[in-house]
Amino acid sequence: MAQKNQDKGSTGGTPVVTEPERVRNVVLVGHSGAGKTTLVEALLAATGTIGRAGTVVDGTTVGDHDPAAVRQQRSVSLSCAPLLHNGIKVNLLDTPGYADFVGELRAGLRAADAALFVVSAAGGMDAATVALWEECAAVDMPRAVAVARLDQPRADVDETVALCQRLFGDNVMPLYLPMLGDDGVSTEGLLGLITRRVFDYTAGLPADVRDPDPEHQPAIDESRNELIEGIIAESEDETLMDRYLDGEEISTEVLIDDLEKAVARGHFYPVVPVCAQTGVGLDVLLEVLTAAFPSPLEHELPAVSGVEGSPRPPLTCDPDGPLVAEVVKTTVDRHVGRVSLVRVFSGTLRPEQTVHVSGHGMAERGHPDHDADERVGHIYTPLGATLREVPLCVAGDICAITKSGSAETGDTISAKDDPLLIAPWEMPEPMLPVAVVAHSRADEDALARNLARLVAGDPTLRLERNPDTHQLVLWCMGEAHADVVLDRLRAGGVELDTEPVKVSLRETLTVPAKGHGRHVKQSGGHGQYAVCDIEVEPLPPGSGFEFVDRVVGGAVPHNYIPSVEKGVRAQLDRGLVAGHPVVDLRVTLVDGKAHSVDSSDAAFQTAGALALRDAADRGQPALLEPIDEVTIRVPDGSVGTVMGDLSGRRGRVLGTEPDPDADGRTLVRAEVPATELLRYAVELRSMTAGTGTFRRHFVRHDPMPTHLADQIRKEQTP
Repeated sequence: MAQKNQDKGSTGGTPVVTEPERVRNVVLVGHSGAGKTTLVEALLAATGTIGRAGTVVDGTTVGDHDPAAVRQQRSVSLSCAPLLHNGIKVNLLDTPGYADFVGELRAGLRAADAALFVVSAAGGMDAATVALWEECAAVDMPRAVAVARLDQPRADVDETVALCQRLFGDNVMPLYLPMLGDDGVSTEGLLGLITRRVFDYTAGLPADVRDPDPEHQPAIDESRNELIEGIIAESEDETLMDRYLDGEEISTEVLIDDLEKAVARGHFYPVVPVCAQTGVGLDVLLEVLTAAFPSPLEHELPAVSGVEGSPRPPLTCDPDGPLVAEVVKTTVDRHVGRVSLVRVFSGTLRPEQTVHVSGHGMAERGHPDHDADERVGHIYTPLGATLREVPLCVAGDICAITKSGSAETGDTISAKDDPLLIAPWEMPEPMLPVAVVAHSRADEDALARNLARLVAGDPTLRLERNPDTHQLVLWCMGEAHADVVLDRLRAGGVELDTEPVKVSLRETLTVPAKGHGRHVKQSGGHGQYAVCDIEVEPLPPGSGFEFVDRVVGGAVPHNYIPSVEKGVRAQLDRGLVAGHPVVDLRVTLVDGKAHSVDSSDAAFQTAGALALRDAADRGQPALLEPIDEVTIRVPDGSVGTVMGDLSGRRGRVLGTEPDPDADGRTLVRAEVPATELLRYAVELRSMTAGTGTFRRHFVRHDPMPTHLADQIRKEQTP
């Protein structure tokens, strides 16, 4: 930016604002190693919010927390760092750069009104960052690009800007050019294209602003003309282009105003070179964040309804409006308990206020619907792990609350007398299962408590108790996500182990068969006597179980026929050959014998089970495996690789089609055995450079190949 307000100083301290127009919520996006966290700390130091860059990680702002633990936590978690510049509070939302932690990234996007993409001048860009740019474009989120790490040996700003333009689009344009030092390598300043001024950082911050040297002028003029044409093309003044083409000199003030409007509308994307280590570009980047990015008043708010689903009018960012806020992240701190990061969309959140907490729509991921009234204690502004108390949080701002009994990530906080519910943001489904088991009985309670805390804070984590395999399964986004979850459980004092994930199989019989069940015992007193004969026949897939009574002449007394069925059903649940539930059978009771004294309900249950097991020996039992239909979203260039891999997984491709939501991507639909998908989340990411995603749902059970079924029988036969 052109430093319109460079006469005004930045201020540190605890940022507190009472007007939404003085707030900017900015999410930082970029792949791991791009320099996001380092840039955040440099901006905090440049505005006096912290004493020096690095102190948030060092631990000087996080109490007695372990610095290594803080560093790891920040690398995989969303964090909020507020600063004050020229009277504007900027909430910097630093997101993880690893694909596994997309939930933290989506939370940051939900809380923000604009996105700053951080791209390393020495490290290029990954495909996941490009996909995220497209995601922001789909919702018209304003964006800017910070080309960071200028101090790296292989840094090349020009090439990085050209890369951004190829991948992000033509409206990505630099506002400044790097000014190299006498060594021709280090960046000592920036050349302002709009103002034709030099920002010299040789003496550090703030920059020494002066006229350019003669050798700088040709580069400025060439790039300036392209920039001005780009700004004018987005101007609301339709006469401006004609005036410019006629040779009129467009004033700096007009260009800056039109630039800021285009950026705020999400139509123009400025690029600023920055270096966290030397301070180059930090002040001009702050100008972009405060002057060009929109306030919460200019950003569309999420839809809202009554907790029962009744429609409500659209929200407005009004501090005097109804209270509507959202928990964008929940963590459990060992010192202060549950900490919730909250974005206030409407109204004002105050200490000691009684509010309504609503959570709906996440039950399928282990987050049951809930509603509760709670009293808000203190309100804080977060900086790293430090919480600094503030008197209120107005619409548009972000704060932290502690010790909430029920608030989970994604929950809505609203007025007690008018409870509301914000439409949830879209989250990807976790697709990597990890089976966990307490190391001992003494650890079971601790495991349950810690799992509940983790699930409350992470909507990309799903907890499932498989009713067939009896395993406790954590569904994670990937290996890194799983490792972090397990580490957090162990850090909470839980001794646990992992075990191979078991897939819920089924059994059936493939040919009709007859079975004879005889249960006769005499051991003093009443004996046990029951005999039954059954016929078993397979049914079409999905038919379930049928029991038919064809007994004639009272061979099996009428009151014992339900007992036979009960015994058969119990054996179906226990399995016949490998301990898996049996499906798609018709069992017909055709004959039997009873004793007037020794027959009983229990005896006929046992006889029914024995008859079914006898029939299984002749009915050619088969194992059935679940088949899932998967929809895989991949770049066009990866389609062949993915389809070849599906063939190796015994998959059947149903078809392909262009992705209607993104150019250059294809949707591949296929049916794949669930046993082949246990690690597909990891392997698909490897095949597609981190950009492939998939969804799955169960469709049916199919017979398992004989060699695989034989192997499982050997492993799982009771």
